[in-house]
Amino acid sequence: MRGKVKFSILVLLCFVALKSNGQQWTNLFNNKDLKGWKQLNGKALYEVKNGEIIGTTVFNEPNSFLVTEANYGDFILELEFKLDAEMNSGIQFRSESKAEYQNGRVHGYQMEVDPSSRAWTGGIYDEARREWLYTMEYNPEGKKAYKKNGWNKARIECIGNVIRTWINGIPTAHLVDDMTPKGFIALQVHSIGKQEEAGQKIRWRNIRIQTQNLKASPLDNIFVMNLVPNTISEQEKTHNVRLLWDGTTTKGWRGAYKDTFPQRGWEIKDGILSVVKSAGAESANGGDIVTEGEYSFFDLQFEFKLTEGANSGVKYFVTEKEGNTGSAIGLEYQILDDERHPDAKMGVVGNRTLASLYDLIPSVKIKRGLHKIGEWNNGRIVVYPDNRVEHWLNGYKVVEYQRGGPIYQALVARSKYAQWEKFGMAEKGRILLQDHGDQVSFRSIKIKELK
Repeated sequence: MRGKVKFSILVLLCFVALKSNGQQWTNLFNNKDLKGWKQLNGKALYEVKNGEIIGTTVFNEPNSFLVTEANYGDFILELEFKLDAEMNSGIQFRSESKAEYQNGRVHGYQMEVDPSSRAWTGGIYDEARREWLYTMEYNPEGKKAYKKNGWNKARIECIGNVIRTWINGIPTAHLVDDMTPKGFIALQVHSIGKQEEAGQKIRWRNIRIQTQNLKASPLDNIFVMNLVPNTISEQEKTHNVRLLWDGTTTKGWRGAYKDTFPQRGWEIKDGILSVVKSAGAESANGGDIVTEGEYSFFDLQFEFKLTEGANSGVKYFVTEKEGNTGSAIGLEYQILDDERHPDAKMGVVGNRTLASLYDLIPSVKIKRGLHKIGEWNNGRIVVYPDNRVEHWLNGYKVVEYQRGGPIYQALVARSKYAQWEKFGMAEKGRILLQDHGDQVSFRSIKIKELK
């Protein structure tokens, strides 16, 4: 009897300790029925069997969502899910349904469930709004976390503007964003386009949430996509990411071939650095601007926004040694309105289009990676110590090459850069933002130096 008393006291003490630490879980599913949930949009079948919520696809229905009746702001959510077929699905969070928004269509953050060869389970999608916010191309190791033909455990942490996901204990996404601070949680059954796909099932169980005294998981080493303008998150700080432009002043920048920042042609307003529209000639108004610092190997991120017909670029390994007129010489990440600017039709096989290595290598065109004119884009240039270079656009790697390799040399030899000896091969150089006379805006310019 004494042993039983000791055991009971131990259990009680563990419960008290758990409660005092604030680590209290609330079950969102009672294992018996769908009390506390409601269905929105499509008419996929949701039912409860054996302590599981089972979602079944229905042909010719839009995306269906089983949503919580309650809304949640900051929380830690855990659940298990299992696919009976290779069907796409997702877990909505901080999501909404409003009559005035696409007739009540569910929209908001979604943790992707993707059993295809793409392997983006754990990525973050913005349903019915901005599409992909964190593709799993940012985190190749995280692609291995999902297990086919079995139960998988998902964890989602939303604390302030930091959103993180895990699959089976492996970190998969790290997003910083402040568009929607609160909303419901939902279990998605995706629409299907073929009759033979009807009847596919996804199962969920052990759905629980914490909302009080939240303790964030320790920081890790995966890539951070930070969409809060001109800020560096705590995890970015541990990765030695820093701002190249502070969002308010010209500190750290000057005009190309100049000692100071241009007196005209550039505008800083509301955390945005913009080229002021002029006659459209290259470097004829304010002129290009360059960093005061020089960089060898780096991971450069920047957001940019185009106006209709605009042309600009971000150049790297700029040395200013050529003494040329017009824009300073360097490798260029092309920024262009491909639909309206004639440069998109020039060059060889589209090598002057958006995100291309200008006049050398065309970027891969991925429909979901192409934002509308007037929307912000996420650009990224990575130069590794072995001289591999990548161009990224909105979560997709669209150019990859080896600086100085045989293919690179052959491309340079047939380009406009053939006249420049050892073009693009400097050991280090400046980052340049181009003034091509068209209004183009930049923000969140940040860099991590690689070793």
